Amino acid sequence: MFYQPSPRRVTPERAAALAALVPKGIRKVGLFVDADDRVIDAALATVPLDMLQFHGAESPARVAAAKKRWGLAVMKAIAVAARKDVDRASDYFDVADWLLFDAQPPRDFAGALPGGNGLAFDWALLGEREWPLPWMLSGGLTADNLGQAVMMTHAKSVDVSSGVEIRPGLNDAVKIASFLAAARVIAA
Repeated sequence: MFYQPSPRRVTPERAAALAALVPKGIRKVGLFVDADDRVIDAALATVPLDMLQFHGAESPARVAAAKKRWGLAVMKAIAVAARKDVDRASDYFDVADWLLFDAQPPRDFAGALPGGNGLAFDWALLGEREWPLPWMLSGGLTADNLGQAVMMTHAKSVDVSSGVEIRPGLNDAVKIASFLAAARVIAA
């Protein structure tokens, strides 16, 4: 997480130390929000990332340019509040490698971040769709609602932050264990 306002933000140096602990074969993804090239360059100079996740208002042209410039896969997050937001994902089919669907916070949501707000969206918006790209479900997921979310959306991959935290940026080992147990039940 390289987004300065996020309580989950890490420095490139901290990210490099964490990346060194990741077993071979596990992708290391760096999350950026409307970052300019120098921010991404600084992260990549220190951290061996395998994928860039763009979680802001990055255009399809920006995604394509990033792939060309850094030669890395790109995941584009789509902020969802309504069907029109889900439909916007098609703008990225030719340029992104992955999609991520996350809840769009309401305009009056105090302190809203581009993601990690603990909010869910109407999962039925994804349930009947086929996607030409691999994708992830994010937004308000917890151990208690993971089964319903996967059943409604048919997601094969999920992303969790706030659902396993005591407070933003501070993970809870018990919540993580519960989330993983719920995921194992679904995968069985």
